[in-house]
Amino acid sequence: MDKKVVLVTGIGGNVGQGILRNIIASPYDVTLIGCNTVEFSAGNHFCSKTYMVPFAYHETYIPTINKIVAENNVDLIIPSTDYEVYYLSKNKDLLACDVAVAGINAADIYLDKYKSFLHHQKNNIPFAAAMLPSEYKGEFKEIIAKPREGRGSRGLVINPPTWSDFSDEQYMIQELHRGKEITTAFYVDKDRKLHGFITLERSLENGATSQCCVNTEYDKAIEPILQKIIDCSDIIGAANLQSIATEVGGIYPFEINCRISGTNSIRSNFGFKDIEYTLEEYLYNTRPSQPQIIQGHAVRILMDIIYPTGTSNESYIF
Repeated sequence: MDKKVVLVTGIGGNVGQGILRNIIASPYDVTLIGCNTVEFSAGNHFCSKTYMVPFAYHETYIPTINKIVAENNVDLIIPSTDYEVYYLSKNKDLLACDVAVAGINAADIYLDKYKSFLHHQKNNIPFAAAMLPSEYKGEFKEIIAKPREGRGSRGLVINPPTWSDFSDEQYMIQELHRGKEITTAFYVDKDRKLHGFITLERSLENGATSQCCVNTEYDKAIEPILQKIIDCSDIIGAANLQSIATEVGGIYPFEINCRISGTNSIRSNFGFKDIEYTLEEYLYNTRPSQPQIIQGHAVRILMDIIYPTGTSNESYIF
């Protein structure tokens, strides 16, 4: 196979860094280009070349991405943040190469958590009940005030004493369910078929998974939910469904990430290699390989990336 060039965005975050590590570990010969909104980050360590780019909503973002594509003969862009998925999908026809994103309808719905709830409610797809702060009249036993747009656990307020200070434009009130937090990564192939999925039961620190284990207990309940999500939107490629599994067996989805999610570097080791599926379909125009799920546990640790003064991407791990 010819050597390909892939541009990975958002390499300062755990999602982007996981994508880079998975591509390096894959059997494919790929040159990695990275970009981020800051000059230096841990992800620079994995790339042949890196670029600082504006935020995705800035008018110069798409021209900047196209310039990087032209300078490096990029074959494929893999975004790692919600906003980049939205703006790259919206401007897909203006891009100078292929990009692994969902359709603009799904990208728009799942960028906004309240829109996600309304879409699921309209199509009778399970989702934790939600409403705008101005509409909430104490209907739920416990609540979480959640930014409509945002990443990780930033801005979450559990059981606030009052909700009148939260604006409808920025927040929603969602019913809080107690139980196991599970995250289900799934992949929709180019024929819009559910290619496979894996569910991890997890613990979080600062909004990111710190420990997790493979959990197949809820697969039969989750699969029809995933199928309805696919049937009712133009979602495609890698995505992620977050849910609470209660002690009495209820499954309450509360968020969907319409992109590759942060556990991609973990789940590839458990047999669900959605980064490789992306490369196979978008770079090589072949059918994605079959998932081979195994059981196991994972724990994340810290490491240091050192960039000596006076170097560009030269670095080492300590």
